Amino acid sequence: MPDDKNWLSHMIRKTFEFEGEIFYWRGPAPYLFVTVPEEQSREIKALSGLVTYGWGVIPVRARIGETEWKTSLFPKDGRYLVPIRVSVQKAEGLLLGDRVSIRLDIGGEEA
Repeated sequence: MPDDKNWLSHMIRKTFEFEGEIFYWRGPAPYLFVTVPEEQSREIKALSGLVTYGWGVIPVRARIGETEWKTSLFPKDGRYLVPIRVSVQKAEGLLLGDRVSIRLDIGGEEA
């Protein structure tokens, strides 16, 4: 049987939907990012101990438009950043400064 934390992380399921503006940040990868709003960031932080795999990074399944991908949220200044991969930018025709609707699924075996 998996350890308690691993088992619990598969039992946790939470979906967040929000809008945000795409911005460039010279951070951990060459991606554009969207900041998770404060309220959702607080809720994610409350779950973080059960779903993080280290350094406060949280695995998620993200969706913009018709494109879905696995990624990880990065903590920054009390909120989380969603990296927008180049492949997602191309598939959805996204540019710096665009406002997008994002769906995040946290937990479960799929994230």
